[in-house]
Amino acid sequence: MKWVDTREIAIALCEKHPDVDPKAVNFVDLRNWVLALDGFDDDPKRSGEKILEAIQMTWIEEAD
Repeated sequence: MKWVDTREIAIALCEKHPDVDPKAVNFVDLRNWVLALDGFDDDPKRSGEKILEAIQMTWIEEAD
């Protein structure tokens, strides 16, 4: 997975953190959780607020 794979990342986060409200996750935790996902293989420096926001919004959609 790369940073641009927002839907795949969001699904993986749903599965790994089923009891977490994605609306309450701060970007520091979100970034760390994405980096810790199995299969995630991208440069940590390529993440930014815009991509983290996109991941969070997709996670919110997946959780609903």
